[in-house]
Amino acid sequence: MIGLVVNPVAGVGGPAGLAGSDGADVQRLALARGARSRVQERAAAALAVLAAQHPSLVVVTAAGAMGADAVRAAGLVPCVVYSAGADPACVCAGEPAAERPASAASPGPVGAEGRTDAADTSRAVCAVAAAGADLVLVVGGDGTLRDAVSGLDAASPCDPSGESPDAGRHAAETPDGRENSRQTDAAAEEDGRMPDERMPDGRMPDGPTPAVLGVPAGVKMYSPVFAVSPAAAGAIAAEWVSAGGLPTEEREVLDIDEAAMRRARVDPVLHGFLRVPVRRGRTQARKAPTPATEAAAVEAAARGAVARMRPGIRYLLGPGGTTAEVARQLDVDGTPLGVDVILDGALIRRAASEQELLAEIAAGPAQAVVTVIGGQGFLLGRGNQQLSASVLGALGDDPLLVVAPEQKIIDLHGRPLLVDTGDADLDARLAGHVRITTGVGTSSLYAVAASHTL
Repeated sequence: MIGLVVNPVAGVGGPAGLAGSDGADVQRLALARGARSRVQERAAAALAVLAAQHPSLVVVTAAGAMGADAVRAAGLVPCVVYSAGADPACVCAGEPAAERPASAASPGPVGAEGRTDAADTSRAVCAVAAAGADLVLVVGGDGTLRDAVSGLDAASPCDPSGESPDAGRHAAETPDGRENSRQTDAAAEEDGRMPDERMPDGRMPDGPTPAVLGVPAGVKMYSPVFAVSPAAAGAIAAEWVSAGGLPTEEREVLDIDEAAMRRARVDPVLHGFLRVPVRRGRTQARKAPTPATEAAAVEAAARGAVARMRPGIRYLLGPGGTTAEVARQLDVDGTPLGVDVILDGALIRRAASEQELLAEIAAGPAQAVVTVIGGQGFLLGRGNQQLSASVLGALGDDPLLVVAPEQKIIDLHGRPLLVDTGDADLDARLAGHVRITTGVGTSSLYAVAASHTL
């Protein structure tokens, strides 16, 4: 059985230039800067691939924006087992969200998003696991997957103690779809699943901790627990259903203290492990730091990028160690994980948001300077969401100046560089080959792939 939990505010801080989305204050600031989360679009992209192969599949999920909305939109059948704002004591055994007072179902909106927090993500994952999901798709970033670890750690206390009006039934029986439970059961049997395997007291039989797969929708995604794209996540989930499971590996969940990160401290911390289905090319590798022994190669690559800069061009300097070295050689005080704007060797805008970048591009010719995420191979879509599809489209036919030490390319062992802007047409245009500056007068041509095609 597939489960789904969506963090409704995941990724909202990226386009706003806030290097993350943790905390209500950051989320409010991001919305004030005109940013919006793309998490529902990312969830929809994953579920569309799953639904194409398994129509009418029942998906165990949370109410509303935390999952059920996306499941219904994909034409699948939600089995709702959690509602944000519910009493934690009755997360799994409480009444359906539609029968709760509005104040209990949701604490209230923040902009267009429902107000949820880390505890809601943990409780939702806990409830979905307790309901019998053997693969849980979690839509968000590193912080969301960190909350998933907490939820699975708490899964035993979350076991339902009695029959739940929602969790023990298919969506055809819930208040928003009471047509006939036999229709949903028949669909389940047709798809090779048992319609209901609950014990007489409403609990699911004891079993192993479910596998978890991250659907990338956050700002920073260093952990190797994500698919390379929402479409890849959907394909893995579809294969899981068809095969009755897939090989899994224990993989690390890493996260960064975002407050420390904004003070230029970038120290990923291990928060636990998840059992992750692994498919070569579709499951993301761990971010690999550039070793200290490569410092000379990084300096050389940065010198090569500086040598290619031309007067009158605004350079949108993205995050990363190699681009930070570019800033150092230009003697500008850049942000470690932001996008800074350089014109004629001077810093003219620091930690720019998507909207600020669009304004700079409107003022004159511009080009984005990006590097390769070690181990993962991403150029776009991981930690640099300010360089959005709108920004990249406005940059014209030659949007990227790519800079990286040669060893980063060698360490990919022939795997292509990846782009994941959320715009399939733009990703397709960026795919092919890109020239990577590796030093003064030296460069390499390397393959680029749209991650949603893998």
